[in-house]
Amino acid sequence: MGIGRAILCILLPPLAVLDRGGGSILLVTVLWLCGWVPGVIAALLICTRSK
Repeated sequence: MGIGRAILCILLPPLAVLDRGGGSILLVTVLWLCGWVPGVIAALLICTRSK
């Protein structure tokens, strides 16, 4: 994960996980709408996980 992706995870978590599939996008979006911090944590965890 590069610095650009990390910044995107912090600013707009749903956009950071676009290439991970529909389930990840939906999960991060719901968490992000419930609160900013859960969405950011979920996006960081998904982005740091290897493919």
